[in-house]
Amino acid sequence: MKDILLIALFALGGAACAGLSGAIALRLVRHRSVAVSLAVVAVVAVTTMLGGTLAVAQAMFLSPHDLRVVTLVAAMAAVVSLATALLMGRWVVARSRALTLAARAFGDGGSFAAPPVAATAELAALTRELAATSDRLAASRERERALESSRRELVAWISHDLRTPLAGLRAMAEALEDGMADDPARYHRQIRTEVERLNGMVGDLFELSRIHAGALTLTPSRVSLRDLAADAMLGADPLARERGVRLVGDRIAHVPVEVDGKEMTRVLANLLSNAIRHTPPDGTVAVSVSRHDGTALLSVTDACGGIPEQDLPRVFDTGWRGTPARTPPSGAGLGLAIVRGIVEAHAGRADVHNVPGGCRFEVALPLGAPLP
Repeated sequence: MKDILLIALFALGGAACAGLSGAIALRLVRHRSVAVSLAVVAVVAVTTMLGGTLAVAQAMFLSPHDLRVVTLVAAMAAVVSLATALLMGRWVVARSRALTLAARAFGDGGSFAAPPVAATAELAALTRELAATSDRLAASRERERALESSRRELVAWISHDLRTPLAGLRAMAEALEDGMADDPARYHRQIRTEVERLNGMVGDLFELSRIHAGALTLTPSRVSLRDLAADAMLGADPLARERGVRLVGDRIAHVPVEVDGKEMTRVLANLLSNAIRHTPPDGTVAVSVSRHDGTALLSVTDACGGIPEQDLPRVFDTGWRGTPARTPPSGAGLGLAIVRGIVEAHAGRADVHNVPGGCRFEVALPLGAPLP
């Protein structure tokens, strides 16, 4: 028993010396290639075994012949281990280099394409993460391009819409100044109308800028969507009568919500105005309020004839107008963008769907506490 303990101590001492030397070597080459680190690990493993074996051999007083045999066997094992470690290191380095090249192309603004060769579990996990990041960045770039395109369209449309009334105001002002106006009162009324139109456009731009900047401050209170819908229909009734459009609100339930009454009234007014302006005379605009899947659902259905399917995802984009037939005479394509911004600020969502003969705009909001 004493001999076994002595042999174990000698083996441990020799292995510890070799292991310490290997740790120092690994620290020195920690910035080098993986192949070099694997070679060092293989050398350390064999050297540790050899050191322990030789220490035990010396303690056991082996013959010179036996000592040479043991040393030769350990040396052959070292050569094979080192060659295997170098091959494994070259394999890992090759796959790491392929992944580096793919990531470099990804960083230059392209999309990430995973190397076709197989890799270790760690490199495979890194490849999957890079591919997922590439997909997210591609989606982000696409959103950025769409936003930039929307901004350019908005600037162009706003410039056009501002130029037209400003040119009219200038012409009427010059006519009044030169005494060339046959009916000054009519000119004054027209100037007031154009100024109100410009004021409305500026107000929409200000509201939209607050939404995009995250500066929209809500003051929620517990109200019923039925009351909000009734007030909005009452406010839109003059425009509907002027255009010969019927407003229908037969399916309006008593649904409580926690919303900012002023902002939600603006949402309903924009939806009704949009629906009335795109509904032909003798058409119908229907308003409904209901509960659906744990949410409060408000919908406005018009008789516009429908929107092309490819345009549906853009309906709520800033500045979108669609075809010239859908361009309102007094708007800049901001109303529906404001609708979406206000609804999303209330943790809701705004959607649009084609229905037979027209479109249905839907606003889904979280349900509030029951009203007394």
